[in-house]
Amino acid sequence: MEGSSAPESLVPSGPPPDRLTPATIERLTAAAAILRKAEKPVRVLRAVAWGPEVAERFFAADAKELPQVSYTPLDAGPVHEALAAARALIDGDGPVQAWLRRCADVIAISADMLAGIGTKQFHIQSVRLYGSPQADLLQCDVRPLDLARMLDYVLGSFHNLDVNLDSKDARTLTAGQLGARMGAILGRHFGDQAPKIEIVDHLSSNALAGARYIRLRKDASFSDRDISQLVQHEAFVHIATSLNGAAQTAFPFLAAGHAGTTRTQEGLAVFAELISGAMDPSRMLRLADRVLAIQMAMDGADFLELYRFFRERTHNDFSAFENARRVVRGGLTTGGAPFTKDSVYLEGLVRVHNFLRIAVQETRVDTIRLLFAGKMDIEDMPAITTLAAHGLCVFPKFLPPWARDLRFLLSYIAYSAFLNRMNLERVRDHYRDLLAHCAPAESVAKGGAAPP
Repeated sequence: MEGSSAPESLVPSGPPPDRLTPATIERLTAAAAILRKAEKPVRVLRAVAWGPEVAERFFAADAKELPQVSYTPLDAGPVHEALAAARALIDGDGPVQAWLRRCADVIAISADMLAGIGTKQFHIQSVRLYGSPQADLLQCDVRPLDLARMLDYVLGSFHNLDVNLDSKDARTLTAGQLGARMGAILGRHFGDQAPKIEIVDHLSSNALAGARYIRLRKDASFSDRDISQLVQHEAFVHIATSLNGAAQTAFPFLAAGHAGTTRTQEGLAVFAELISGAMDPSRMLRLADRVLAIQMAMDGADFLELYRFFRERTHNDFSAFENARRVVRGGLTTGGAPFTKDSVYLEGLVRVHNFLRIAVQETRVDTIRLLFAGKMDIEDMPAITTLAAHGLCVFPKFLPPWARDLRFLLSYIAYSAFLNRMNLERVRDHYRDLLAHCAPAESVAKGGAAPP
């Protein structure tokens, strides 16, 4: 199987792991088992989902009325009781204990968020879980909103230049055709554990992935680029970490995709699109637009304003509705209280990219591969390496090609590390002046043939 080869033995250069006694291990595994049960009813995306009838009513009213949505609040009491039992077993202050306590805190906040679904309280807890467009990135005085605005400015500028960035990505594939082609790729990678591809009549988006399946909407159309993005993002990252986490017999909690893992999981998936060449400007702009829209909603924009914002960007009624829905689901359609989860895609990308850069510079290749051992946050890595050193976390069976064969990643990051030492202001001034003296090659800019 393409994705099943185990990584070679690695001798990490980090400090020796904390010693876990058999009694401590027994208590921590018991606590992790309780956390696994506690998080199962806290299904965030399922709780905030809208039925197809909401869109039908919205368009029947000519897209002029706020959607009417009802939710079922979660009874958080039993979750908090289970978390108290888990916390009672977590003694000591080592990295594994810190990890399990963080997970307990995240599950508690998630339960409280779903208890307040459809109210301002949902938004408040959402910010605690996922952050917001205004979150400071690694104390570097930059925010996801800054990255979103830069991407919007730079990539959006090409639309004004009449450059067709999607000329090779015509949506000519049906769901059945895409499923067949994707199935062959997934079969080679996952073998008999390949996720099932399902063609369904109703889906809130063109495609949706779970731990063991990828669903495609029957009436959707797809491009070749969609195959690459779905395989790299959904299959090689999300499904792979689910399968690898489920194989962790000592700590099956690593299969739990709770909210505390979302930032790293989505950042890793977006990075996979970038490093594999599957990313394109329209996809990156979609991620940026979601961050901009979340900030708009936090500033008071209602669903109709968000719908018009996305309608102007996508020129597609269905896409505009779905993007606006992602922002307000679980919160208030009247504005001021969005669901901030979609801000983690760009924030997670920055965090993952920087972690990988430093891991390469510090020759900690073991930590790069352990990122795929299950559902985790980057900040959990001290705990994961401690578990691995005690034989309580096995190296992942399924890795994306770029993480299984690290030659390109190592070369790329080693080279880019040098570029970071250069004075970017001087570089920008030099080439900006150079380009100012370059006559525009109109035939190339408009898609014509370049001169010989």
